[in-house]
Amino acid sequence: MNQLDEPVAKNHHFELDGEELRVENPDTLALGSSLSALNSPVSTELSTELELPLTRIKPASGWHVIDFRELWRFRELLFFLTWRDVRVRYKQTVLGAAWAVLQPLCMMIVFSLFLGRLAKSEAIDIPYPLFVLAGLLPWTFFGNSVSNSGQSVVVNERLVTKIYFPRIIIPLAAVGAGLVDFVIALGLLAVMMVYYMVFRDVQTGWMILLLPIPMLGMLVAALGVGSLLAALTVAYRDFRHAVPFLMQVWMFATPSIYMPMSTLAESRWAAWLPINPAFGFVQNFRLALLGRPLDWYSLAVSGAVSLVLLFLGCLYFRRVEHQFADII
Repeated sequence: MNQLDEPVAKNHHFELDGEELRVENPDTLALGSSLSALNSPVSTELSTELELPLTRIKPASGWHVIDFRELWRFRELLFFLTWRDVRVRYKQTVLGAAWAVLQPLCMMIVFSLFLGRLAKSEAIDIPYPLFVLAGLLPWTFFGNSVSNSGQSVVVNERLVTKIYFPRIIIPLAAVGAGLVDFVIALGLLAVMMVYYMVFRDVQTGWMILLLPIPMLGMLVAALGVGSLLAALTVAYRDFRHAVPFLMQVWMFATPSIYMPMSTLAESRWAAWLPINPAFGFVQNFRLALLGRPLDWYSLAVSGAVSLVLLFLGCLYFRRVEHQFADII
C-alpha cells in the first residue's frame, strides 16, 4: 500500500506505568460531550425555552362575511395582485392600455350603426354616440370585472395552494384591475364630451360630481357576483363556459345602455327593471354625466340588490374557501 493510502488512525494509545491509556479522537470526544450535555437537565430546560411558538392556521369561525382587519393587513398584497393583473393583461401587446379604450369605442360604433334610428327619436336630446358611450363605459367595467374575477381563483391555482392569505383578495384584485381600465377609458368619454359641448351644445352641471356614487354601486355589485362565480367555478368548471354567454345576455337585458328612459317608462315592467343592478347604475351614471338629477328610485333599488349580492357572494366564498386548495 502506498504511504499516501494508509488509513488515518482514529485513536491514540499511550503507555503510563504499565497501563494502557486510550485517548479518543478529538472529534469523537467533542461529539460525545455534546450529546451528554444535551441530556443534562439544564440543557433540557434551555432547549425548551428556545422552542418556537406553534402557529395554527385554520378557517375563521363566525358570521363575518368580510374580515376588514385582515384585508387591511394584506393591503400591500392586494395592491401588487391588482398591478400584476394590469401588467399581465397588456404584456407583449402592441397597443398596450389602448385596448381599454378600443373595446367601448368599437361597441359604440356598432350600436350607433345598428341602433342609429334611436338617435332620431325625440326621446334622446343628445347625440346617440355620446348617449350609448356613457352607458357602455360603466357596463364594460362591470362585465369585465365579473368575467375576470369569476376565473381568478382557478387562474391563481399555484398561489392558492402554496401560501395563506385571505382568498377574497383574488377576486377583489380582478375588480381593481377592471377599475384601472375604466379610468383609462374615461379619457375617451372626456374627449367626446368636450367635442359635443363645443360643437353640439351639450351641457353638463354640478351633478357630475356625483359620478362616484353609481360607480361605487357598480363596484359592489361586480365584487358580489364575481366572488360568487369565483367560488362556484372552483367546484363546477362549467361556469368557465357559461360566464361569457351570461354576460352577453346580461348586457342586452340592461336596456338603459342603449335605450332612453322615456321609452322604457312606457313598459309595465319599468318598476322592476332596477332589480338588475347594472340597469340603475348605468342610468344614473349617464344622468350624473349630463348634470341632470339622479333617479333615486332606481339608484336605491339597484344599490340594495348589489348589497344583497355582495353579502351572498362573500358569504358563500368564505364558507367554501378552505376547500379551494384540495379541489382546485
